[in-house]
Amino acid sequence: MNVIMPLVAAGLVVSFDLPTSVKVALVALAISPVPPMLPKKETKAGGQESYAIGLLVAVALLAILTVPIVVSWFIAAFDRTGGIAPPAVAKIVFTSVLAPLAIGIGVRQWIPRLAERIAGPVATCGTILLIVSVLPLLYFSWPAVQALFGNGTVLIVATMAAIGLATGHLLGGPDPGHRTVLALSTASRHPAVALAITVAAGEETKSEVGAILLYLIVAIVLSIPYVAWRRHQSSVADSAALSGRRALH
Repeated sequence: MNVIMPLVAAGLVVSFDLPTSVKVALVALAISPVPPMLPKKETKAGGQESYAIGLLVAVALLAILTVPIVVSWFIAAFDRTGGIAPPAVAKIVFTSVLAPLAIGIGVRQWIPRLAERIAGPVATCGTILLIVSVLPLLYFSWPAVQALFGNGTVLIVATMAAIGLATGHLLGGPDPGHRTVLALSTASRHPAVALAITVAAGEETKSEVGAILLYLIVAIVLSIPYVAWRRHQSSVADSAALSGRRALH
């Protein structure tokens, strides 16, 4: 996630004549951590829940150090000015990942009955709020997204997302649940951190927002067949395990 994907993004930026907004967006996304809503999707796809949460937290904490360092490297390599400080990344990571997780752990630990009752409604409310907040952004940024159609940008973006899925799956180890989680995590990145990086690079405009949204949309679309396949694989494995247990009895 923190080595191969930045190298892939750098390779695409150098190899193709892309709009500046797309170059900045690809680099920003490649070095951003995992989005906080992803573990739920990964678990439904057959991923191991504990690994998904652990990876989310580990990569989020690591991003506080790695994002400023890698941003400084890219800025120097491409002869640009700017930078992002660790506190700026830490603020996003804390408010969107660590604080909600800590609150949930605390409620589950000290008020377990309440946690069981409100878990479903809170998750539903969170999903609704996410949709409500994303739709206006998508509406106002859609012209910038459309401007990237027809010039090969979508293909380049899809290539990066596909490489992320393949890399995570192949390097996920022997545990199928780990492979699913790492594949989706490598292909999907935190949009708020990516936007903060574009601001640090002095390039945050509607074009960069459009490029980031385009990547998120393409990554979601590409992940649909992968998730369906992993669910099928998980279902087959569960059925085989159940049959084995019945045979033993």
